[in-house]
Amino acid sequence: METLKKILADAMDMAHKAGNIQMEMFRSGHLSIVTKQNAYDVVTAADKASETLIVDSINELYPDHSILSEESGLHEGDAEWQWVIDPLDGTTNYSNGLPIFNVSIGIKHYGETVVGVVYAPALGEMFHAIKGHGAFLNGKAITCSDKTSLEEAVLSTGFPYDKAVNPDNNIDRASRVIPVVRGLRRLGSAALNISYVGAGFLDGYWEMNLNEWDVCAALLIASEAGARWSDFRTDRNRSVIVTSPGIYDALHKLIK
Repeated sequence: METLKKILADAMDMAHKAGNIQMEMFRSGHLSIVTKQNAYDVVTAADKASETLIVDSINELYPDHSILSEESGLHEGDAEWQWVIDPLDGTTNYSNGLPIFNVSIGIKHYGETVVGVVYAPALGEMFHAIKGHGAFLNGKAITCSDKTSLEEAVLSTGFPYDKAVNPDNNIDRASRVIPVVRGLRRLGSAALNISYVGAGFLDGYWEMNLNEWDVCAALLIASEAGARWSDFRTDRNRSVIVTSPGIYDALHKLIK
């Protein structure tokens, strides 16, 4: 446990420092925005600078650990420990000046996520969890909502980057869900969506064609807060549903 506490403290410190970099560049007009897969998938100088800080810190503190990061891929290391990083989740929001973005750091031990940190610097929100020891927002314990009816639920979703060329783009699922829920939101950050389910700010979330770095840390946070989740399909990368336990079955039926 002491090892996990040390790793958590270091991960939170890295997230905080990366968040400081992001805030220094936020709305600055000097982001050097470029596209990756297509016009909808962007990366900024802040993504790169944040990743460099985190990766350099891991290499200094835990030189034998492996790293999986969105911008630079897999850094080989000891298979026992792996850091899974999204240095700036919500880059489209960030590049447009919207404050919904975060740093996401998950740590796996022999393939199981045991530490999760999600930090939204513009909102001043630091989520964290250690497996088996609950989930927290700014140091206070969080629990998911107790909603049992979709009519009372506020949900969130997202749409894949290939939405313009692939008809399997979640629009049909959103169309089925919208009429039967209190509200449907689209925040633009998988890690925050999932963490918000854990905190009870959202009652549920689903999205497909995500990557491991999008969900690794936040799924632990939501699970430790009592949320229920699963991969609702296996043919579109990570496709997850995360909800309060009382609405899981009803939402899963609508989107599967």
